[in-house]
Amino acid sequence: MAKRGGFPGGMPGNMNNLMKQAQKMQKQMEEQAKELESKEVTAAAGGGAVEVTVSGKKEVTKVKIDPDAVDPDDVEMLEDLIMAATNEALRKMDDLSTQSMSKITGGLGGLGGGFPF
Repeated sequence: MAKRGGFPGGMPGNMNNLMKQAQKMQKQMEEQAKELESKEVTAAAGGGAVEVTVSGKKEVTKVKIDPDAVDPDDVEMLEDLIMAATNEALRKMDDLSTQSMSKITGGLGGLGGGFPF
């Protein structure tokens, strides 16, 4: 009678390799996250009237406002430009982070293209 279930042919060896691969990937991801923290991205709104720079820690590090964009009668427009530039800079940082991490996780090989969680 044939054995049912299980993984014949040395699954413990395969599991050890899988664990080593996961540990290596985790280390690479940690290193990549540290590297990303040192990066900055800048985004502009209003044709460059407002520029916002965001760090890899997702903190605003710089705001540049063209004096022509400052209109005391239209503060709302300036607020909208700052918000738009900040949101775009945050999106750029998210994209940079995603691209960076996908270089590591994209090559999972025998894991069927990725983890199910």
